[in-house]
This record gives sequence, structure tokens and C-alpha cells, in this order.
Amino acid sequence: MKFLLAPDSFKESMTAKEAADAMERGIRKVIPYAECIKVPMADGGEGTVQSLVDATEGELYKVLVKGPLGDEVEATFGVLGDKKTAVIEMASASGLHLVPRGKRNPLLTTTYGTGQLIKAALDKGVNHLIIGIGGSATNDGGAGMIQALGGKLLTLDNEEINLGGGYLKLLHKIDLDGLDKRLKGTKIEVACDVTNPLTGKNGASYVFGPQKGATLEMVKILDDNLSHYAKIIKQQLGIDIESIPGAGAAGGLGAGLLAFFPAELKRGIELITEHTKLKEKMQYADYVFTGEGSIDAQTLYGKTPLGVALIAKEYNIPVIAFAGRIGDGVEALYEHGINSIIGILSEADTIEKALKKGPENIERTCENIARIILLNK
Repeated sequence: MKFLLAPDSFKESMTAKEAADAMERGIRKVIPYAECIKVPMADGGEGTVQSLVDATEGELYKVLVKGPLGDEVEATFGVLGDKKTAVIEMASASGLHLVPRGKRNPLLTTTYGTGQLIKAALDKGVNHLIIGIGGSATNDGGAGMIQALGGKLLTLDNEEINLGGGYLKLLHKIDLDGLDKRLKGTKIEVACDVTNPLTGKNGASYVFGPQKGATLEMVKILDDNLSHYAKIIKQQLGIDIESIPGAGAAGGLGAGLLAFFPAELKRGIELITEHTKLKEKMQYADYVFTGEGSIDAQTLYGKTPLGVALIAKEYNIPVIAFAGRIGDGVEALYEHGINSIIGILSEADTIEKALKKGPENIERTCENIARIILLNK
């Protein structure tokens, strides 16, 4: 029997690879001759670097960069097994989790560290970048990223504007003469699962600003600043980024990537399935196992178990999804290729203990499912 094991990470409990390894152990206790193909997955958010590196036998690298508030932080990126593709999570350098709640201020936070992370990846000789842009602490339209990569954003007095979304109103001139030349020959794919425009009531500042520490007054300033930023980009680069779906992602980083790079925005799960060659590996499987920490109504909106199930449905392969928590609204998933959703907890427990026992729980649960499968055979 052939099993395709394609889980996402179980946040704070196990990586996608650890989950797939636990699934395999459970299956082999019952069906030792089973063929288990492990494809660690992600949806473009947290865990994407680890999953793609694990799935392609790539390598992780750590680098010191400027954090959202300018302090030094250690960020991670990966180079995939082909040695030509790097994968980056902007949150590793510019994420909200790097800023203590009391210090969150999107007038000041910057994507400068994300630019440094891109440069570090280019230094490894890659010509293809995959960039996940969820979980940001920033609202600077990617301005800091451009400055880190050699672009100059100048005031009327020909001085560099300060870092942070609060200073974009001072932008008068864009000078890209010093922008890293390697970017022109680099394919850039951006994992982006939101469709918000850059500005307006549905834009970056109004929708995401408050969770990054913005007051109502700050939101108005940030939105006006991004509007000015877009105006200068349109005037000087001839690119209208203000209303593009996804431009508002990560505080306007989506807009910055589209304006300054040859970048393409894609749904996260589509990028991951493409680069893990999931469809190719899934062919001729008898069963597909997937899962993540929590499965609920939100899983319908591009989460890993749905993406895996939709491909399996093309081949009419049964899909079993495993979760630490099963929330409301999961019934709709049964119409999209998932045949069964199984909770892995063995008993009522504290969150801390349940997270610690994740690999043990998923191994035992997969063993039990394998026993049922063998009975039917």
C-alpha cells in the first residue's frame, strides 16, 4: 500500500516533517511493508521555509538583520535542494512577534531586515526567490526593503527618508541606480493569500494597522502616507500599485515587491504544492494523510489540508486529515476532497502537555487508522 503523507506543521508542537515522520511510524507499526512518501507542507505562512527545505533536502541559513524597530535579530532563510531557489518568510526579519506588545508602532517599524534577508539569499547564488509575506509588524510599503537592497528614497532635500511608515510622506524622489543588479535576473514569487488593495478602507493601514499597534489617528496618517508613496511610484516608475489585489499585504510589502521587482503574487498553497511536486508524488497513492494543529471553517480559505485534498480529489484518492483541534464548520470540507477529519488527542490535557505529546498522539492515531484500513483490505 502507498501512503502520501502531507501535513502542515502543528504550531508549537511539531514541524511538518516531524508530523509526517510520526504518521509513518504509526502506519508501519501495522503495515510494515507500506510505502510512505513524506511531503512536508505549508501554506505560505509560518513554517514555509522549514517545510520546503525539508521537502527538497535543502539547507537552512541564519543571518543577523535589522529587526522591525531597528534592533538586531537573527533571521532564517532556506535554499532548496536545487541550490538555485531560496525561500524567505518576511516575518523572520520583520514579523509582529519580534515586537513586544507595548512597543508596537507601525509609524516606526521597517522592512529593512527583509531586504537584508533577500540580499543574503542572493549571496548564495540563487536566481529564484519564494517570499512569504504574512505576519508583518510593518506598514512601510516595502520602503525599508528597497533601502536595504541599495535603492534610495529621497526627500526634497535629497536626503534618505527615515525608516518606518510614518516617513513615507517625505518621499520626493526614487533613485534605483544602486539597487542590487542581481534582482533583474531573479524570478520572484510571492506567497500572498490576502486580496486587500494598498490604500483605502480595505487597505493595509485600515484593515491590518490596528493589530500592529496603530491608533485611529495613526491609521489615517499611514493610509495617507501609502497613498503618497503610490503616487510617487506611479509618477516616476510608471507603475500603478494602489488598487492591485494583494498590494496591501504585509503593510504594503506586496505593493513594494510589485513596484520594484519582477515579482508575481500567488496563493501560498499553490506555490508550495508546485515546489514540493506534490501532484507528481501523489499519483498512484492509495491514501493521503494530511493535517495541521487546528482544522475549522477557516481551513476552506487556502489552508494546507484543503490544498492537499483538492489535488487528491483529482485522482479520486481518499484523504484523512488529522488535527489537534477540530472547530466549527468543518462539514463543508467534506465537499472538497477530505473524507474524514480525526482528532489526535487521547485525553483532556493542558495545552502545554498536549503540544508536547503531539508526535506521540499523531503516531498512535495513525496506527489506529492503519488498523481500520487493514481490516477493510
